[in-house]
Amino acid sequence: MKADPTAIELLDLLKQSREYTKYFAELGVETIALSSDPIAPAASRILAAPSPVESSPGSSPAISEPRQSRMKVPSASDPPASLFGEVAAPQFQSTESMEDVWRDIGDCTRCGLCEGRTQVVNTFGNHKARLMFVGEAPGADEDAQGKPFVGRAGQLLTKIIEAIGLKREDVLIGNVNRCRPPGNRQPTLEEAAICRPFLFREIAAVQPDVIVVMGNTALRNLLEVREGITRVRGKFQDFRGIKVMPTFHPAYLLRDPSKKRETWEDLKKFRDYLDSLPPRRD
Repeated sequence: MKADPTAIELLDLLKQSREYTKYFAELGVETIALSSDPIAPAASRILAAPSPVESSPGSSPAISEPRQSRMKVPSASDPPASLFGEVAAPQFQSTESMEDVWRDIGDCTRCGLCEGRTQVVNTFGNHKARLMFVGEAPGADEDAQGKPFVGRAGQLLTKIIEAIGLKREDVLIGNVNRCRPPGNRQPTLEEAAICRPFLFREIAAVQPDVIVVMGNTALRNLLEVREGITRVRGKFQDFRGIKVMPTFHPAYLLRDPSKKRETWEDLKKFRDYLDSLPPRRD
């Protein structure tokens, strides 16, 4: 018996709705004002700031009640935030340091990835960096050493950073997830939703001028766009007032070196943008 296309579409919409409901819950969002415009995104305004999920060391994975955040809470006069990046969300501010975020993460047991990891792999680099690179999750080398991008893909990333006239110690390097998924698989939606609020807090603390998202997982978790990396790479996007450049993941470049030319074009764009900015005042 042939399935009803309408029923299939409705089931798909319900699945997407559940995923986004879970996502907003992880960020501590309690209210979403819906637009009356039928062609506008379903969620047109986020009225609460992201806050981390917490659990005490040794406890079973759980999601606590959202606590008061030190980030700026968008007001009713702020521009709407879109699910799919069509409208820029208001720029966020934070009085936290990176160390504050890491203390909250602790020896994290918030999702099942803690069971197979060796250690939590936090963002690494210059805490005053103007440039930040974001990937998917740690691999075996990263899990062993406790630093992001130290394996073969990391060595290529180092060459990429040096190609634009910088060193690893000049930038920030991190991932959406901080624990290695079994077999280096892609993090699940739930695993990413639990971990990415900490990445958001790091970004708020550092306020880099440019974030380079590498690969589909980083792209979709930071910007929530439907398109894949091939379609949006090389085009500046916006994350809460910060410019974002999507490009290929170094691990993908190792599998398909022909994409290095396109990646170099992406690098030149954010390099030239950074060069055009006035020096930062400490």
